[in-house]
Amino acid sequence: MICNAHIAGGRKARTAAVLAVTALLVTACAPQDNASGAVGSSTGAGNPFGHVHGLAVDPGTDQLLVATHNGLFQLGGESPEKIGETNDLMGFAVGAGRYYASGHPGPGSNLPNPLGLVESTDGGQSWQELSRQGESDFHAMTVSSEGVIGFDGALRRTADGTQWSEASDQVQPAHLAASADGPVVLATTEEGVQRSTDGGDTWELPDKAPVLLVTAFADVDTAVGVAPDGTVQLSRDGGVSWETAGGATAQPSAVAASTEGEDGLRIWVATEKGIEFSDDAGATFSTTIPAGQ
Repeated sequence: MICNAHIAGGRKARTAAVLAVTALLVTACAPQDNASGAVGSSTGAGNPFGHVHGLAVDPGTDQLLVATHNGLFQLGGESPEKIGETNDLMGFAVGAGRYYASGHPGPGSNLPNPLGLVESTDGGQSWQELSRQGESDFHAMTVSSEGVIGFDGALRRTADGTQWSEASDQVQPAHLAASADGPVVLATTEEGVQRSTDGGDTWELPDKAPVLLVTAFADVDTAVGVAPDGTVQLSRDGGVSWETAGGATAQPSAVAASTEGEDGLRIWVATEKGIEFSDDAGATFSTTIPAGQ
């Protein structure tokens, strides 16, 4: 009876996780005709972010970047610092010396709607059009050593930012993550975290792959994932296997991670509580930027 109860509980937990990923996937696939003037409308009192779509650590500055409905922000000082003009950054990724983004233009922007793929080489102060302007709104997007991969209803890849091809295996990701220094890409799906070793062209589902909402790489081998219930999981082999970190947050919308020293692992998670931070590899979290403040 005890074993059956544990099995039933595990099945219920996995079913709930699958439903949460499915809901996120539906949102990622749904076209959004977002008028420029609507950007910024969801901001709460004193909250500069609105909804957080993505988190990333700039390897050049070691600052946390927050991609939101109300533009790009940098965390590092006492309060968030707005960077550049206001655009709704649905997809965001950091490569070598440049940022990539997708989404919708903000008020006064000359960028097309949707943005397609745009890049910044000045730390997010300005954005240049690369490709698929007026065509693609990549809600899921990342960059590996093989190039940019994004999902706009189809999984697409580009090595140079301009010429695109559809991936050989068309998985349906709710979220994509990679290390800019390696070819491995992770995709959160209803079946579990799928893994690609060729920049997102072909995919496999590792044994016992957990159902996670969002993932991020801290380095080329270390990945962090957060389940729909906020449970944090770690992988030390690029997403082949996972283990529970022991800490938990609220349901996540984005995650970022970076290594510090030989063994240090820092994790940031965007939740309904705000931006939560762990400096002990996910064992404990504290809220650094509360929601609404």
